[in-house]
Amino acid sequence: MAESEEQEQPFISHLVELRNRLLKVVLSVLLVFLAMAPFANEIYSFLAQPLMQFLPENTSMVAIDVVSPFLTPFKLVLVAAIFIAVPVILYQFWAFVAPGLYAHERRMIAPLLIASTLLFVLGMVFAYYVVFPLVFGFLTAAAPEGVSVMTDIAKYLDFVLTMFFAFGMAFEVPIVTIVLVWVGVFTPRQLAEKRPYIIVSAFIIGMFLTPPDVISQTLLAVPIWLLFETGLLFSRLFVRKDKQRQIGTD
Repeated sequence: MAESEEQEQPFISHLVELRNRLLKVVLSVLLVFLAMAPFANEIYSFLAQPLMQFLPENTSMVAIDVVSPFLTPFKLVLVAAIFIAVPVILYQFWAFVAPGLYAHERRMIAPLLIASTLLFVLGMVFAYYVVFPLVFGFLTAAAPEGVSVMTDIAKYLDFVLTMFFAFGMAFEVPIVTIVLVWVGVFTPRQLAEKRPYIIVSAFIIGMFLTPPDVISQTLLAVPIWLLFETGLLFSRLFVRKDKQRQIGTD
């Protein structure tokens, strides 16, 4: 009986710690949201700029639903608050799992968390400044004669957030490459042999995520390929250091 109580206490303490850390995450997101909420309309205007610059004169975006002019900017601010609070979220996650990891796992996971966050943000920045002008320039120019392009603000936000997520995930290729080598699914040599398939897959992804022109497809496919090569390089360095550590231990 005493043994079972001793086993329950660590489990309950872990649940309490998890609850406390989740509360800190929610509180951090809420504080950022409240700080940004007064500027919700300005933030949405900044996000809409890549489309607005291509709209014909005397046209604008529209709000189909009654509550869209109010709710859509706040939805954007909530998503932005989550992204801005990512360092706090990652720290709370790290503080919760770190005590149960080995020393070499802690040395590996912390840089991966930081790098994956930076790469995701880089993918969003790339989408906003490079891809969106190409996409919206093509789509507005492709409208049939007599058709006025006036996008609904809620549908525009959904489209932009989807693109942000897609490009953010695409820029995680180096992290995926390193993790595949780290857990032993592939060796760097095996991944290098799959390079032709990676390049073809990158162009297929570019075909689905960008307008049907070679330039925009290439602007996505080439970074994915280069990111794969970057991940392959770092995975080779990781394997080399791991071997050196094993030799030193022996």
